[in-house]
Amino acid sequence: MDDLFSMHMTEAELRQMTPLAIAHCGDAVFELLVRSWLCAHGGVRSDELHRRTVAYVSAGAQSQRTEKLLPLLDEWELAWYKRGRNAHLHGIPKNATPAEYGRATGLECLFGALYLTGRRERANELFLLTTEANDGT
Repeated sequence: MDDLFSMHMTEAELRQMTPLAIAHCGDAVFELLVRSWLCAHGGVRSDELHRRTVAYVSAGAQSQRTEKLLPLLDEWELAWYKRGRNAHLHGIPKNATPAEYGRATGLECLFGALYLTGRRERANELFLLTTEANDGT
């Protein structure tokens, strides 16, 4: 595990982690995808980048994204999403409902599981499929 940019955990290694630990990693993966996408699409002034990033990574925005995402998932991906969504959550932010926060955590757990098992191409694909419809944010 010397190359942390190119993770390849086994299923057994991943299952040793809690869903919230995987979601913690997935939060960073998802935010990196958002930031990369915003930079790649240009037209966003530097003072707008933070505001636009926050708009994409908020629990409410992530929760909405899951509506488009769920029909695209295979069994393995759906299982990881559900593990995150159903995790015992602490400290729900005041700007999100418990249901929104659960769905957002599910999304982060999914992206964390994809990244940690080396499925970066699939994480990218799912992100792009659900972003193109949201590019007016």
